[in-house]
Amino acid sequence: MERSGAAKLSPRVSCVVINWNGWRDTIACVESLVAQDYAKLSIVVVDNGSTDDSVERIRAAFPEMTLLPAEQNRGFAAGSNLGIRFALERGAEFVWLLNNDILAPRDTLQKLVNAAADPKVGMVGSVLRYLDHPETIQAWGGGSIVPWMGYATHFMEPAELNGRSFLTFASVLLRTEMLEQVGLLDEQYFMYFEDSDLCFRAQSFGWRLAVAGDTAVLHKEGGSSPSRKNPRIDRIVTTSGLRFLDRYGRPRFVAKALFLLSRLGKRAVRGNFSGIRAVWRGVGDWQRDTPMAFQEED
Repeated sequence: MERSGAAKLSPRVSCVVINWNGWRDTIACVESLVAQDYAKLSIVVVDNGSTDDSVERIRAAFPEMTLLPAEQNRGFAAGSNLGIRFALERGAEFVWLLNNDILAPRDTLQKLVNAAADPKVGMVGSVLRYLDHPETIQAWGGGSIVPWMGYATHFMEPAELNGRSFLTFASVLLRTEMLEQVGLLDEQYFMYFEDSDLCFRAQSFGWRLAVAGDTAVLHKEGGSSPSRKNPRIDRIVTTSGLRFLDRYGRPRFVAKALFLLSRLGKRAVRGNFSGIRAVWRGVGDWQRDTPMAFQEED
């Protein structure tokens, strides 16, 4: 679905939104995209193997919009890549990845594009605020990862971006020239750490990260995935974290050991035995190189 508007010198942008059993949030998100004050925006929704009536609901709400149904839920990275490839084939110059549980003010995309004016900037993050408490910042574009244990923290104010920095892909603008050189999201990450992985890869190729500090997207935290208290999330984070530290941990063995000890220790202190079991299952998924834990029973 192409947006019309006043003539502007603006690159072609395709916004990719992933839906998984969340059509209500997705419809609200797309409504905020339709209202964007940007001339060259196309919207692509990828339904990531929903088991409810999401496809029918979304098609009924936006019959002219591109909706790409995936046969099964293969995770955020694989679902995003399905939309990114579609955008690349149609000549998009930027891809805006946006969680379906986000509402974007109408000037958001223009501000992201403005922040990408430097051709060396490969991706631009957004300032995330909580939907229920918009006065509170969730993340100032992204955060930083400690390479010797995989501990990630979000920036809460403007910060200098360096080789340990990442942008959160809840809302990020990706330059397609960068994607063509660096590659798409690594689909071995079912969910979590795929954003950090791409950011680290991009920076290794000389691309810069940036944050559009004048943006303020509203994020319904947890709307696009199950609760972090769900043991499956413990399992997925463990698998993804170990995969990430296999590549970027310094030193790798120590980083992975500290990562696991931290996750097991926190759950032991809380008496969270289902969480401990989930962490160990995540270790098994990592050893088998299996990114599909989310669809298996715990």
